[in-house]
Amino acid sequence: MTLPPTVQVEDRGEIAVLRLARAAKRNALDDATVHGLGEFFADPPAGVRAVVLDAEGDHFSAGLDLDSLAGVDAFAAVAHSRAWHRAFDRVERGTVPVVAVLRGAVIGGGLELACAAHVRVAEPSAFYALPEGQRGLFTGGGASVRLPRLVGVARMADMMLTGRVLDAAEGQALGLSQYLVDAGEGLDRALGLAGKIAAASPITTFAVLQALPRIAEAAPDQGYLLEALMAAVASGSDEAQRRMTEFLTGRGPKVEPS
Repeated sequence: MTLPPTVQVEDRGEIAVLRLARAAKRNALDDATVHGLGEFFADPPAGVRAVVLDAEGDHFSAGLDLDSLAGVDAFAAVAHSRAWHRAFDRVERGTVPVVAVLRGAVIGGGLELACAAHVRVAEPSAFYALPEGQRGLFTGGGASVRLPRLVGVARMADMMLTGRVLDAAEGQALGLSQYLVDAGEGLDRALGLAGKIAAASPITTFAVLQALPRIAEAAPDQGYLLEALMAAVASGSDEAQRRMTEFLTGRGPKVEPS
């Protein structure tokens, strides 16, 4: 796999740390970077069971590098947006869970990328915005699909129409992040979470990444059937039977408050 220099990979065994490396531009996303992300998640390295998505410097991502759209006509702009959709879909619906570390700017295309991750850990410096609305633009990397699922259509409309900026605490309260940690602790917490994720059953991981989103989007009757089928597949696996036996015989881990 050949990645652009703006996407760096750190091998930590079952965990890969994938790092945006355009700190001088607040990790703004150009086409090469987005393509590199898509290529990585299309075929992650063998043995990787979780990915931590991090970024160099003080900002996760300031969004689309506007140079990418300079002089582009409408047809080319559609193709550009669809390329981002394909790349971020590989993040969200690929084969490995993704934990994102959010600090500083998480805006525009950077927020779209963050929304494609499965778990988001934010530091107090994180702030969220969709400046497209103030620039005569509209989101093109999937925000209009993913973000309303997290915060609702009305809140996204507010961000787009008024230019509202959400701080880390507001983002946590609305569901943009699942974890809010102290400054400088984001990567360590993300690695700890990724370690727990990597220990999960592959069938459970598959079910969460592939079945859960489709169940949530389905009509209730269809969702219940899909859930029942996935539950049957998972519970009938050798690994599930082994883990249940360990629990029933007192050898498996019990649920304890963290």
